[in-house]
Amino acid sequence: MPYVVTQSCCSDASCVLACPVNCIHPAPGDPDFATAEMLYIDPDGCVDCGACATACPVDAIKPHTLLTPAEEPFLALNAEYFEVFPHADRAPVAVVPPQRRLRDPRPVRVAVVGAGPAGLYAADELLKHPELRVDVLDRLPTPHGLVRAGVAPDHQRTKQAERLFRQIEEQPAFGYLLGVEVGRDVSRAELDERYDAVIWTVGASADKPLHVPGEDLPGSLSATEVVGWYNGHPDHQDLAVDLGHERVVVVGNGNVALDVARVLTLDPERLRGTDIAGLPWAQLAQSRVREVVVLGRRGPAQAAFTLPELVGLVALAEQGVVDVVVETGGADLPADTPVGRQLARLRSLPTDPSRRRIVLRFLTQPLAVLGEERVTGLEVERTSLQPGPDGTLRAVGTGGTEVLECGLVLRAVGYHGREVADLPYDPATGTVPSDRGRVEPGTYVAGWVKRGPTGFIGTNKSCAQETVARLLDDLDAGLVGPPARDAADLGALLASRGVTVLDLSDWRALDAEERRRGAAGGRVRAKIVDREEMLRVAVEARRERVARPRYASRPKARSTR
Repeated sequence: MPYVVTQSCCSDASCVLACPVNCIHPAPGDPDFATAEMLYIDPDGCVDCGACATACPVDAIKPHTLLTPAEEPFLALNAEYFEVFPHADRAPVAVVPPQRRLRDPRPVRVAVVGAGPAGLYAADELLKHPELRVDVLDRLPTPHGLVRAGVAPDHQRTKQAERLFRQIEEQPAFGYLLGVEVGRDVSRAELDERYDAVIWTVGASADKPLHVPGEDLPGSLSATEVVGWYNGHPDHQDLAVDLGHERVVVVGNGNVALDVARVLTLDPERLRGTDIAGLPWAQLAQSRVREVVVLGRRGPAQAAFTLPELVGLVALAEQGVVDVVVETGGADLPADTPVGRQLARLRSLPTDPSRRRIVLRFLTQPLAVLGEERVTGLEVERTSLQPGPDGTLRAVGTGGTEVLECGLVLRAVGYHGREVADLPYDPATGTVPSDRGRVEPGTYVAGWVKRGPTGFIGTNKSCAQETVARLLDDLDAGLVGPPARDAADLGALLASRGVTVLDLSDWRALDAEERRRGAAGGRVRAKIVDREEMLRVAVEARRERVARPRYASRPKARSTR
């Protein structure tokens, strides 16, 4: 009864260390670990102990006998990986490197700017060293970054990564300073003089433009903004998402594009019990959208979406939840690849005109967003693949054009990092240039701001390990000295500037209130999406904690005399 890694794998690799026979790959240290879409279990090597399933933070590992019909393709995908990459030289037990210890045992305090997966994995790596204390800052009153505001609401198992984050947060030397925007509320220099080191994990919050006429029209939006809108991100709750038209076109075919297409075409009742934001759900319930066209400049073999995301879409189509149409533009499906076989399954399924549908259209590029006062259509051009000077296949326009009538155009062609005040910046990559995470002694980066918007949730773990190793090297080399001031006075400084700072207890109270409101309506949680309400809920809970007696007093016994 082999265990199987399924769709919601986050590549955290906790399962690798738990496995006593080293049958889960790619593992940290394998050449393809950093770019792997998911991990795989060798069915021939698995001894059915279940240790991996216990270790997995998102419940992505199951015995094959408990797979749902939607998950059954992963049984073959796990086995196929080891047919291609047998890993015959693996040791019988996963190697755990010895714990590093600092040469100088002096207390060290590190600030991590950004409370998303990259920041929390960095904090976790730092806290393996008893000399270190970590304060994690974020401009939002809520932590967890894209796990909270980026993962689609119908992927609740992936969001269970929050359980791992909770374990990190509960470590004694961990602290939060939420609702603090570095650069506005406190400067980089003020952090530098209070902390031995600062790790920046601010992500890549901008999106890449299409560079076509008309993309600034109302109704032309970033898919990133739409994801934030339905996930309850405070920055995007006023976004004007017009769902009063029958067709939406998404430019780009990565995972974000498929997420948006799926959310816009699913029956809203399937989302009612999730953590989708309330007002966007109500708008989706009234939506007139019947079709979402997902455009890719290149062919099926070059599609940007991951295999697990595609398998999930195939399952919805096979269940009759939504139709998925594959238009290859004349290109052959790569029959010898898992992606090609999944696309072939989609193309073989019958369609029903009464159902909403997603069209995966390849070899098509946008030319112009059309409309006078708002979007009315998208002019597109057919492409063909031609080898470039370096041999890479590139999409080249053929001259054949058409207009897709639509009321909404969403660009999903990639994230791009914004410039961080007082840090070096590479505008081409949207990153802070670094040497394996070190910008200079005392200043470090991890996550997308370091490597660009690549990888998955768990990829941030190995990225953070590399960055923290550089920081520890600098500490051991004496390149990072004690700070000039005590970090303990940062709270007073922020209070003097009128900043309401939330700590871990405040976040726990806010989290509990969202879950309480959600439970009342049969939902996972009801997200609070207004910053001021977040602060009010947290501060009121704080006052109640302060007013509550620490030890309940016993009632005095009544005298019998």
